Amino acid sequence: MKKLAIFFLVLVIIVVAIAYMYLNYKSNYDTIQRENVQFENYYNKNVYGADLATIINRAVDSNIKNKVQKDSSGNYIENDTNSIKIDIKMIDDDNKIYSMETLYNGGMDKFVEYYSGITFKCTQLTYHDKTKRVKYMLFEQITQ
Repeated sequence: MKKLAIFFLVLVIIVVAIAYMYLNYKSNYDTIQRENVQFENYYNKNVYGADLATIINRAVDSNIKNKVQKDSSGNYIENDTNSIKIDIKMIDDDNKIYSMETLYNGGMDKFVEYYSGITFKCTQLTYHDKTKRVKYMLFEQITQ
């Protein structure tokens, strides 16, 4: 009788452990999906400069929340799990590509002031291999 009770106790512990791992996995998956939607909604769509400023602010906030390291020049260092990087290709400057850190550190209010009515389009979106979180976005200026 004692062996049977121990067997059922071990069986219950295994079932509880599997249920906990599944619920933890599901919670992480749902969190990643919610975070990705914030960025995926803009893929292949035209957005104004003010909206792009909001996207950049979200990316910076995400990097800060996830404690992504910065290099000596203040740019976020790409990692293999949760960093996000946004580049902006400007046709005003002979197709020069600016990092989100350049615009963010230069003052998003100035960017919004000059580019709020300008249209941009997200032409590239990539994901981290391990976590499937959004890793990189490229926005290209459409209008001047």
